[in-house]
Amino acid sequence: MLDTTPLTRAVEHFADRLRAAPQSRLQRGAAAEALGLARELALRAQRLEDPSREPLEMPDAGMFAAADQITLAGNDLAVVLTSEDGVAEAVRVVEEAQKRAGV
Repeated sequence: MLDTTPLTRAVEHFADRLRAAPQSRLQRGAAAEALGLARELALRAQRLEDPSREPLEMPDAGMFAAADQITLAGNDLAVVLTSEDGVAEAVRVVEEAQKRAGV
């Protein structure tokens, strides 16, 4: 069984940082970055799960939902990943998004 713990930890860390961030930081782009990440993770999960189906875009549920959205999308992706390289790539994407978000 594939160990996706590095991905779920990275996602949880980013989500925790978002939850602790002041509203001003979220408004300055951290929430938008998180939504972009959530959409990317959700897209990857949907493509792996059913490549023949057109992926759905995660809606913008507001800046205070961004942490929950990346948690949901990251956990969905962790369920469908099939390789260690896929896990490592997803962790890299999460960590880069967190750096861009500044949290």
